[in-house]
Amino acid sequence: QQLLVESGGCSVQAGRSLGLLCTAPRSIFSVAATGWYRQSPGTQRDMVAAITSGGNINYADSAKDRFTISRNDVKNSVDLQMNSLKPEDTAVYYCNTRVSTSDRRTLSYWGQGTQVTVSS
Repeated sequence: QQLLVESGGCSVQAGRSLGLLCTAPRSIFSVAATGWYRQSPGTQRDMVAAITSGGNINYADSAKDRFTISRNDVKNSVDLQMNSLKPEDTAVYYCNTRVSTSDRRTLSYWGQGTQVTVSS
């Protein structure tokens, strides 16, 4: 069973908004560092936005002022709200969460990805 499931990806026109959702079957995000990443063909997977268990948030420069990451511990979800989308935002978006264990290991989980296509 895959731990993380992303949804919300679709094709939109430039300038529009889109929300992505990452869900887990159990409470994990409140004790993990979770991020949204994206990858275009032929490029590496890059972090877009991330939120720590303590609620600290970081954005890639390309996402600042346009994207908002938020966490809902009741729904076991992490959202990525994307506004003013640009064609260069086109990519497969992945959710990742990393949990530290009591024996000092780090468990990393990825979702299957959701495609976002922005047309000009």
